[in-house]
Amino acid sequence: MSAAASAAAIAAQGRPWLASYPPGVPPVLDEGTLKPLSDLFRDSVARYADKPAMESFGKRMTYTELGAAADAVAVWLQAQGLAKGDRVAIMLPNVMAYPAILFGILAAGLTVVNVNPLYTARELTHQVTDAGAKILFVLENFAHTVQEAGEGLKLQKTVLVTPGDLLGLKGLVVNLVSRHVKKAVKPYRLAGTVAFKDVLASGRGGKPRAVQTSLDDVAFLQYTGGTTGVAKGATLTHRNVAANVAQCALWFEPSLGPGERVMVTALPLYHIFALTCCCLFMVRIGACCLLVANPRDIPGFVKTLKSRPFTMMSGVNTLYNALANAPGIREVDFSRVDFCVAGGMATQAAVAKLWKDITGKPIIEGYGLSETSPVVSINRYDLPEFSGTIGYPMPSTDVSIRKAEGSEAEPGQPGELCVKGPQVMAGYWQRPDETAKVMSPDGYFRTGDVAVLLPDGQVKIVDRMKDMVLVSGFNVYPNEVEDVLVTHPKILEAAVIGLPDAHSGEAVAAYVVARDPSVTADELREFCRANLTAYKVPRRIEIRDSLPKTPVGKVLRRTLRDEVMNKGA
Repeated sequence: MSAAASAAAIAAQGRPWLASYPPGVPPVLDEGTLKPLSDLFRDSVARYADKPAMESFGKRMTYTELGAAADAVAVWLQAQGLAKGDRVAIMLPNVMAYPAILFGILAAGLTVVNVNPLYTARELTHQVTDAGAKILFVLENFAHTVQEAGEGLKLQKTVLVTPGDLLGLKGLVVNLVSRHVKKAVKPYRLAGTVAFKDVLASGRGGKPRAVQTSLDDVAFLQYTGGTTGVAKGATLTHRNVAANVAQCALWFEPSLGPGERVMVTALPLYHIFALTCCCLFMVRIGACCLLVANPRDIPGFVKTLKSRPFTMMSGVNTLYNALANAPGIREVDFSRVDFCVAGGMATQAAVAKLWKDITGKPIIEGYGLSETSPVVSINRYDLPEFSGTIGYPMPSTDVSIRKAEGSEAEPGQPGELCVKGPQVMAGYWQRPDETAKVMSPDGYFRTGDVAVLLPDGQVKIVDRMKDMVLVSGFNVYPNEVEDVLVTHPKILEAAVIGLPDAHSGEAVAAYVVARDPSVTADELREFCRANLTAYKVPRRIEIRDSLPKTPVGKVLRRTLRDEVMNKGA
């Protein structure tokens, strides 16, 4: 069969993306090769023993050293009487202790519950109690939150981690590191805590008791951001996450050059994007994670990039935008970089163009969710220019664009993006009712994102279903309006929401952060009129100092809307 005939046959089966895969990427993942994540880690420790696995504040840890630290954590956890499947929470930024704790929990046959360190006491209490976590590892910088939550957490033990743990640093240097992670440690008083250094000392030199972990055991309870309601725990099995790691390897390994592999890991490891793509995938291929504890310190971040050669980078739109506009970024050497990937939120074309102009590297955008471990689709690794799409579904991943009633949308027509594949979660933790809402009768996960399927199989996200603005019966997608606004030379960031309107039902409202303080709302409105049809032009434009964002940098439209509505706009 000719290549053209083969492509036509694939398209006829409803999977046109397979004909567009890069060379060497198979259409199907061999699930028979998958192993539990604890086995994946042990294999890498043996295979890459003396290679650097993690780097933080100039200190490197080899795979052998990381394996020994993880074993020590596992030995201590098992000594606390925890049984297979018990939950252990991690409340840490990207410090050296995080990966040792992560792999220690998995080695002990337990389940990881990642917690955002910036959570309030209320949010922390909800997540820890909902998961039923028995032990919490927390950086001392956030211990005051644990104190405020108090006995409501129902923990057996709290382990206090310092920024200098596993760095081999002492005294003044540790204090400097601590201030880099967070400017000051707020006072706290917690009784009965255990120091992480004592955990290591207790388990050092020992080997954890063997646990028969299966691919269907729960590896992570990965809580969603809660931007659409109460945070729910996506139940991710070892099979889910190991499959996604393997899918990433199938897609990206052909693009990797020879020599040392270093991934700039600025996104927090408690976030599913960084967890899978920057930690677990890197461990599988024997790469080094260059941990950036405080990516909001852009001058410090640029200084790190100047001083440490790297070959891979991951980020979100806001991070790439901040770096691209930072002094000194043009002095960074990007010549050895194999790829720069983005996810977590829509990448704006203006940001991608600026990044390519500065670095010579296109941003390779992908798409995923906590519920999909996370990667669903990705652009080709040999992409010459930013595409504006989320690329092609990963091997063994099927997508379906569906109308509200569940039927397939016509080719090229928008509908809800639905996903099926080995990386899709087992369900929401102890919430069968919520699971039923997002799973179709034929087993597809309903993402809540509006998308179109292009003829060659690329998927293009139009917007979030719940973010869509309805103006006199016409759909306005905030992403489109935001993309126009940020192409204005005086605008740095933009967020668009819908506000109630007596005449049109809803009106488009734009909130922008200026690059040039001379910009005016009237100037921006005229710019939008030249680039958007009339009903899409923002009725309200407000210039602000900042926009509400998640710790990953994703703009929180819902929070912005609530804030505006509470002010009586």
